[in-house]
Amino acid sequence: MPRAERLRRAAGCALLVIVLAAFAGGLLLYGWRSGFGGSTSNDYIARWRDDPASRPALNTVGGVACPGAPFILPSSGLIGLLWGDPAAPYTLTRRHTGIDIFGAGEPGTVPVYAVYAGWLTRRPEWRSTVIIRHDDPLQPGRTLWSYYTHLASRDGSVDFIAPQFPPGTAEQPVTQGTLLGYQGEFAGAGAPILMHVHLSLVLDDGQGGFLNEALLVNTVDPSPYFGMVLDIGAQPPRPVRCPGA
Repeated sequence: MPRAERLRRAAGCALLVIVLAAFAGGLLLYGWRSGFGGSTSNDYIARWRDDPASRPALNTVGGVACPGAPFILPSSGLIGLLWGDPAAPYTLTRRHTGIDIFGAGEPGTVPVYAVYAGWLTRRPEWRSTVIIRHDDPLQPGRTLWSYYTHLASRDGSVDFIAPQFPPGTAEQPVTQGTLLGYQGEFAGAGAPILMHVHLSLVLDDGQGGFLNEALLVNTVDPSPYFGMVLDIGAQPPRPVRCPGA
């Protein structure tokens, strides 16, 4: 084969490799943003962050229950990440275990409430987290826990948890709607986060404690408890609100 022909073919192969690499990179970037699962949650979160004028249209009011639902929404704001969400920083193999509600305002100003009556615990090492044990209103005889976190300043130096729940609090009775604290930005050693509260409904371990909240299998779909579609698999329209609202 003439040298010129070999060079032409080599150049063509190199161009094809570049095009394929660019296409694959684009797919990977899209997959990273969506968690390789088609989630558009991060688009709504970015809109909430970057366009304050859009917030009233995206807001869901907290502190109230949908008709017929036993739980009240713990806080007001954009219900951004949903249960089972693969949107980044989560993936298809490590999905989001609850819901994230992004409030409007400064850290430490957007209230977070107990979703249902129960007994509150705050472990001594918890800077931004409380958990409440409940008698499950939808499955009598079962124990369910509601887990709330990110209630502290970005660096963790100031917690936004209500003062009646200091570190070491154990099994303190609370009523539905009790003020637990305020939304914050604390994420431990992780990257800085936009102000929000994370809520998970966690299964009991059968020994008076709760299972690891970080695993989806240890949590339950919050949808029936709040009377609104909060499971990413159902692809609810945004903003997520009570049916008919």
